[in-house]
Amino acid sequence: MHVVITGASRGVGAELRRIYEAAGHEVTGTSRKGEDGLHAVEMTDAASITAFGKALAGKPVDLLVCNAGILPDRNETLDTGYPAEMWAEELAVNVTAPFLCVQALLPNLRAATGKIAIISSQMGSSTLAKGNSLIYRVSKAAALNLGLNLSTLLKSDGIPVGIYHPGWVRTDMGGTSAAISPRESAEGLSTRFADLSPGTTGCFMNWDGRPHAI
Repeated sequence: MHVVITGASRGVGAELRRIYEAAGHEVTGTSRKGEDGLHAVEMTDAASITAFGKALAGKPVDLLVCNAGILPDRNETLDTGYPAEMWAEELAVNVTAPFLCVQALLPNLRAATGKIAIISSQMGSSTLAKGNSLIYRVSKAAALNLGLNLSTLLKSDGIPVGIYHPGWVRTDMGGTSAAISPRESAEGLSTRFADLSPGTTGCFMNWDGRPHAI
């Protein structure tokens, strides 16, 4: 199996890479800097994503994991925070980039009748609108909606699309007080990805297999 993982240099993405490589699968990963054998892909740059797709031309992809994401607006205030530049960057990485990655790798996914996993967040759930980190919440809600619509568009290709909350994870983004380790999250997610099928396309799932409210 050939697995493509964006944001594979640390955290959950790095653990997913380790899990799949340990199982004998071929993994193509991306990071901003391209360290440790990863492809250097700048998720805010459409040309960089297009070039990545061209680098994999003719190579079937069995699973695309859109994992790269940022959360710079954790401490912004409504009255004076959330500058326009922050909106642009965060939406580019968390929403536009997953779409562009899917678009760039569609021939590869079709060649393998592959799967797409989009990492969203419980913070993208409309039922859990708590009012903080507005840009991140909006971006992850959009990523969720993107996945739901892609699941409809790609149904005729037999390519299932799942959307996932990775849990509250002890990473740079989640902080040291978070509930689970990157390894726990990645192990749960890899099981969810294995279960993804045309019959479950469009699912929004927790890392541990519980359905998540949209």
